[in-house]
Amino acid sequence: MNVLFIGDIVGNVGRSALKQVLPALRDKYKPHIIIVNGENAAAGRGITRNIAREFFEWGVNGITMGNHTWDNKDIFEWIDEEPRIVRPANFSAEAPGQGMAIIKANGKQLAIVNLQGRAFLPPIDCPFRKADELIEEAQQSTKAILVDFHAEATSEKIAMGWYLDGRASIVLGTHTHVQTNDDTILPGGTAYLTDVGMVGSKEGVLGMEKGAVLHKFLTQLPSRFVVDEGKWHLHGLSVEIDEATGKALKLTKIRLTEDEWLLM
Repeated sequence: MNVLFIGDIVGNVGRSALKQVLPALRDKYKPHIIIVNGENAAAGRGITRNIAREFFEWGVNGITMGNHTWDNKDIFEWIDEEPRIVRPANFSAEAPGQGMAIIKANGKQLAIVNLQGRAFLPPIDCPFRKADELIEEAQQSTKAILVDFHAEATSEKIAMGWYLDGRASIVLGTHTHVQTNDDTILPGGTAYLTDVGMVGSKEGVLGMEKGAVLHKFLTQLPSRFVVDEGKWHLHGLSVEIDEATGKALKLTKIRLTEDEWLLM
């Protein structure tokens, strides 16, 4: 079973890049199931119903979220109606939506779990204990399990990888938008990457216009961040899973720039 995960999609530039490149990624990696992180898809903050629908029309099978889940307030009106989207499971029990879903496509099943870290982020419920609960629930349906750990601290992400080694097929980090170089298959058979990276402008700062970011760093004054419209880069990973055991067999990191794409 092949799973393709695409990192945080940032604004219009990221959405445009995904639409352009996804058919080629599908041809190259032959994924049975495609998952994207969509928490920055709408102008860098949150996601809208129409954007989610576009992703599904393009062939995406599931969407994970993060700390910007609620930034577009209309999500409260429809997230409960969309079983293919997961938001961090360790949000308040009163939060709408779900933190785990079983995605079915092309005759395959993949459980996707979304968790949010607590280091340098709001103090929410423990992601490790919530992971225990949801992994046990997911294993009743499938041994193929992907965990998107949306977290700031590298140490917290690495800890989660070791904590779930042998219990999840894939543990990957999102949120920081910079792809790390520590892709590995852990001893228990879990494919791990501290941060998948992003899809959006490579000419800004984490997808945002650099002028506003620099202004904030230089003056310590509030600054309105807007999505940069420069040339894009795309980051993701492809993982082959043994369906009988749930263990990862192969992990391939994906890095592509707009200039490379135009030369292909």
